[in-house]
Amino acid sequence: MEGRVFVIGLGLIGGSLALCIKKEHKKAIIIGYDIHLEQARLAKMLGVVDEVAGDIAEGAKSADLIIISAPVIETEAILQILSEQQLNSDVIITDTGSTKSKIVANAKSLAQRGYTFIGGHPMAGSHKSGVSAAKEILFENAFYLLTPEPHIEGAKVEVLKDWLKGTNAKFLSVTPDTHDYLTGIVSHFPHIIAASIVRQTERLAEEESLIPRLAAGGFRDITRIASSSPEMWKDILLHNRKVLIDLIDQWKEEMDWVKGILEEENGGEIYRYFQQAKQYRDGLPLREKGAIPAFYDLFVDVPDYPGVVSEVTGYLAKENISITNIRILETREDEIYGVLVISFQTEEDRERAERCIHSCSSYATSVGT
Repeated sequence: MEGRVFVIGLGLIGGSLALCIKKEHKKAIIIGYDIHLEQARLAKMLGVVDEVAGDIAEGAKSADLIIISAPVIETEAILQILSEQQLNSDVIITDTGSTKSKIVANAKSLAQRGYTFIGGHPMAGSHKSGVSAAKEILFENAFYLLTPEPHIEGAKVEVLKDWLKGTNAKFLSVTPDTHDYLTGIVSHFPHIIAASIVRQTERLAEEESLIPRLAAGGFRDITRIASSSPEMWKDILLHNRKVLIDLIDQWKEEMDWVKGILEEENGGEIYRYFQQAKQYRDGLPLREKGAIPAFYDLFVDVPDYPGVVSEVTGYLAKENISITNIRILETREDEIYGVLVISFQTEEDRERAERCIHSCSSYATSVGT
């Protein structure tokens, strides 16, 4: 396809979408805008965009596709700005926000001008942020939810999918309300639970100094998502508050029931509680990308001597295997071996890394998700 694509917000998601479009549509011109001028300049320098717009009005005026990749609260303001501009009559406008009902409702100002808005949510992410972390493969095999309203022509949805073909994502069309319900269950609510576990642990740690030390390792892993952006999650929760209030009420009922079987010392029900959870969790797809970015970790037993970390990462660098994070688990003082935890963007990278380390060294490895 040929045309001008205007990307508003040049972070990880906006930058990665720009790269996907450049890869698939060689003749397209990508214009970028970011409220942080240095981020926009970096995007131009890295070749993520072809041009940088001075403001939203300048970038939008001749665009064939406009992608709003900004926090959900800012997206509302951007929609208002766009509705006040004279745009290409055939322009398609989409967003990448984690909530949809309020955004689609705010986009009615665009519909009143005859412009097409199709809500979008690429369900992929990374441990890194910013345009420097953008990559073409970020959305590969991920679900990409679209929320076209009933009046949107099917042909317009197909045009948007064609523009986004380079993502290699799995497109699904749902209503805005359905989107918010689904993402509330599998993404927004788990973030609340992770944060609540961490907050409770912090309060208890005030009276027991050993808690922070014991909370390393597995505890950090199961609460990773509590480290997400507080500003972003504030906005998401406010946008999807009705769904989340209902889920919190259901969760309270669940916890009251668990409390009850504990008070009754009902071993059979306690067993069934964990058995059913295990069965359902073990039956979830292993190779599907979901609403929360997966963590592909490789655990490497390494001897405790200077330079061992650079030695292992050197093996991976020679094979051009990218890592997203690396850390050392705390070990007992009398141990001569430590555990190096290396995180990867994809399962394929982790598998390659495991083979690489086995072939280059005698270090033992194990995997985790």
